[in-house]
Amino acid sequence: MSIPPENIEDILSDSLEIFGGEAVQDHRSIQYGPLKLGVAPKEGKANTLLADHLFSPALLLAERIERGLIPTQGRRVVELGAGCALPSLLMAALPNPPALVVVTDYPDPIILGNLMNNVVTNSPWFKTGCMVHCAGHEWGQDTAPIIDISRAHEGPPGFDVVIMSDLLHFDSSHEVLLASLASLLARSNSARVYVAAGKYTSHTVCNNFLRLGEETGIIWKELITDPVDERADAWLGAMEVIGLDKAQLGVRKNMCRQWVGQWAPTHLTLASE
Repeated sequence: MSIPPENIEDILSDSLEIFGGEAVQDHRSIQYGPLKLGVAPKEGKANTLLADHLFSPALLLAERIERGLIPTQGRRVVELGAGCALPSLLMAALPNPPALVVVTDYPDPIILGNLMNNVVTNSPWFKTGCMVHCAGHEWGQDTAPIIDISRAHEGPPGFDVVIMSDLLHFDSSHEVLLASLASLLARSNSARVYVAAGKYTSHTVCNNFLRLGEETGIIWKELITDPVDERADAWLGAMEVIGLDKAQLGVRKNMCRQWVGQWAPTHLTLASE
């Protein structure tokens, strides 16, 4: 996946602005509740693929996970393009965790090294009964090794939940990203994909992804904040996020869009082992 140089400045302007802040002791990490997560060093593929930053959509998904708005108890979860894997690892650390969490990213030693370090560092917080794996995966390539991990758990081959945080920037990657999604999302009427994107990703680019997803057989619903229940910029997570107060987190949350997708009934064929 290549990055148009003219888009980099807009994307980086939304990066988590904790670097060099007085409240942050380690500018290469973020702490969300008990989790301490490092970002990959700013070099090589980690820099090219923006794996050296944490963006607002990961915070939005983490808040929703913390509030129990993404049901994962006993389910099989995979995150694509995980980066530091905040949403997925938070699932594993909360009460009523998934049965399986697989965090994936581009198969580069620096990117995967950081991801694996996050898994190992935070493993003391993972709840009993939740298995956590780390795997390399290039979008559009063979997903069999990842699906094989899911086969140790009950259900059709694949995953009940797919997490995609801030992966829509570049429409040139949409087809391969959807190929991986279509292969990994279990053919079950309860399987869901949760997608969050920054508002700096244009509506045109987001709509291209959604359209291609519909052609693949996925039905989308955009999740809009209910003004009766909460303001769009109200941060409702209870855990402390070192380096950002609730007002700042609310601003970050309001910079995002989110969708939930599921298979259309015509695509719910019985999968054979």
